[in-house]
Amino acid sequence: HDVGDLLLVEVAERMRRCVREGDSIARLGGDEFVVVLEMLSGEAVEAAQQAEAVGAKISSALNQPYQLKNHAHHATSSIGIVLFKGQQECLENLLKYADTAMYQAKAAGRNALRFYDPAMQAALETRSELETEMHGALEKQQFRLYYQIQVDSLRRGLGAEVLLRWEHPERGLVSPIQFIPLAEETGMIVPIGLWVLRTACAQLKAWQDSALTCNLTLAVNVSARQFAQTDFVAQVQRAILDSGAKPSHLKLELTESIVLKNAEASIEKMREIKMLGVSFSMDDFGTGYSSLQYLKRLPLDQIKIDQSFVRDIATDPNDAAIVQTIIAMTETMGLNVIAEGVENEAQMEFLDLRGCHAFQGYLFSKPVPLEQ
Repeated sequence: HDVGDLLLVEVAERMRRCVREGDSIARLGGDEFVVVLEMLSGEAVEAAQQAEAVGAKISSALNQPYQLKNHAHHATSSIGIVLFKGQQECLENLLKYADTAMYQAKAAGRNALRFYDPAMQAALETRSELETEMHGALEKQQFRLYYQIQVDSLRRGLGAEVLLRWEHPERGLVSPIQFIPLAEETGMIVPIGLWVLRTACAQLKAWQDSALTCNLTLAVNVSARQFAQTDFVAQVQRAILDSGAKPSHLKLELTESIVLKNAEASIEKMREIKMLGVSFSMDDFGTGYSSLQYLKRLPLDQIKIDQSFVRDIATDPNDAAIVQTIIAMTETMGLNVIAEGVENEAQMEFLDLRGCHAFQGYLFSKPVPLEQ
């Protein structure tokens, strides 16, 4: 505690040296301080520049080593700034806004500085509400699976990718961009992901029992947190056994970043799942930090060409070259290749001529609920 107290005293002293005579500094508690800069420019942009200059000065001062009790210590700062004019806002709100900006700065990394923006506050409030509501969404059965068909070169259905959608009673369809990262951060993605896996397996079993659909496959996305679960292999096995689905019709989609984060452990886990009869597709291929050395060791069955390369394939020579290279490489490795984001005939023709095996995109169908 002694060193901590000495550090806080030194921090306050350094901050005091960075501001003018009429400015105020106070400690809010813990390691949080508030600085009030008065008489800045009446022009918002100029006032922001002045505040930023003081913030940068404080950040630089606090970043210097601290000699406390014969030891050198280091500290970094996260600074949030809110601008106000006269008496328009109460002090409580101003502190809340500065706090919001400070947490944004914290999220940006060490020694960052961020300004409060009302849109930022609104986004954070929506995010907070969504987080609360998401906890009940699973038991209230608000999640649904949408299916996007995957076809061969003759446009015959091979199966589909299952995509998670949240049908909210008040907000309507919540965008996956809004709730999936939030579910990842909070850990909710683990129970949600398990529900997706089990629901997909139940659907596979239903398809198996009909002559028209018995050969269809389902591709299920697996999140980083879900894959990292120590009992993930057991979860997959249990979902297959409980549903009675054929494991050979289940395909798990992993991204490069998930697999290569801990390559050796990933390879081992994938091998165990492969022994169950399940296949693997590498999603978003080419967008990560592909290590070809590891790629050839991964027990993959399919590579999925990311839509960012497919989008301009007919007009951008670079994208065309990348896609050709990926297809040639997968052929050499004996892997199947599928392209996502196929939206027009020109893209389809280009891919088909170069030996792409399967296709997915709006040209064939957007993701739809099963009944459609």
